[in-house]
Amino acid sequence: MSAKTGSVTLGGKTVEMPVKSGSIGPDVIDISKLYAQTGAFTFDPGFTSTASCESGITYIDGDEGVLLHRGFPIDQLAEHGDFLETCYLLLYGELPTAAQKQDFDYRVTRHTMVHEQMARFFQGFRRDAHPMAVMVAAVGALAAFYHDSTDISDPQQRMIASMRMIAKVPTLAAMAYKYTIGQPFVYPKNSLDYTANFLNMCFAVPCEDYKINPVLARALDRIFILHADHEQNASTSTVRLAGSSGANPFACIAAGIACLWGPAHGGANEAALKMLSEIGTVDRIPEFVKKAKDKNDPFRLMGFGHRVYKNYDPRAKIMQKTCHEVLAELGVKDEPLLEVAIELERIALSDEYFIEKKLYPNVDFYSGITLKAMGFPTSMFTVLFAVARTVGWIAQWKEMIEDPTQKIGRPRQLYTGAPKRDYVPVSKR
Repeated sequence: MSAKTGSVTLGGKTVEMPVKSGSIGPDVIDISKLYAQTGAFTFDPGFTSTASCESGITYIDGDEGVLLHRGFPIDQLAEHGDFLETCYLLLYGELPTAAQKQDFDYRVTRHTMVHEQMARFFQGFRRDAHPMAVMVAAVGALAAFYHDSTDISDPQQRMIASMRMIAKVPTLAAMAYKYTIGQPFVYPKNSLDYTANFLNMCFAVPCEDYKINPVLARALDRIFILHADHEQNASTSTVRLAGSSGANPFACIAAGIACLWGPAHGGANEAALKMLSEIGTVDRIPEFVKKAKDKNDPFRLMGFGHRVYKNYDPRAKIMQKTCHEVLAELGVKDEPLLEVAIELERIALSDEYFIEKKLYPNVDFYSGITLKAMGFPTSMFTVLFAVARTVGWIAQWKEMIEDPTQKIGRPRQLYTGAPKRDYVPVSKR
């Protein structure tokens, strides 16, 4: 930590504030004693200039387009590793040895089944329920089935809960999908790896064999890696805030899933796909680009730009390549959505307006097309995001629980309501 300081002058009084430096990234001013010393709070809607915690899990440099998990660039993890290896890295801080990976894969695989009573739990939902509504409830309900791993003060129980969540959320996600399309649940298979098992649970039916396509399995595994963690985003902050009260880990992850459901967060790839469908054909692109540039037109190009990345989203490059691999494998030719996507990307990377505004294609731009080609309906896109992000949420939750400086979350406010006033009886109002 640095010995640098900054100062705040308020009402003629100047107070010194310590400045902390991380291993990489911008310095932060420690304002934890600001109120005690000045009687004032800071005002930061959306917490865009406030660090809520110290973390050693994920680092993002939005200006440079960098995403690191425990120091490893996302493109290297997606290109050379698999999702469970990334899970191990996020949880434990280092890449596993061959023996550690074998043991970790084995433990996750042996936790994929859910209690048989969970199947009856699903029958309480309407058959047309949105899969995300089902996921929020089902993941929260895990606490009722696995209460032997809800003591957050016990490191062993924390790890068991972490393993259970990583293993069982895909099973619940597949069950939610099967339920909404009226097909029977497919049980996990220990002979399949994590992603192949998920595809089997989603697309197999009892009446015939389902053959796993390795190209699709690898593509989905890469999608999971790209979405595994993304620093202190809205859903991760929600998980940490819920966890700061001492809530059990299943409840915390359910809270994260609820937050992820919002269209500004997890629903972005679905929105991008809808936009591409709305444009329809390449010849209509100029019309929509013109609308996007018009300040008075509410139309927005979805899948471009990012709250954090002011450069090319590093995940988008991998997603673009993966998208082409999937479409080639499935023999999808003359796919209008892809043609529109490629032309839009070309414009975004060469048009002065997009370059100046830094509206680069993001990961959601291509992931929607890829998932649609693989056979997933748009209602499942955010569910798949939740499956991938569960490990990030769990790693962040675990880090927060083990951080002795962490307190229960309690943001302050700038009160703008009525000042104190006296109650008037109803007869005199």
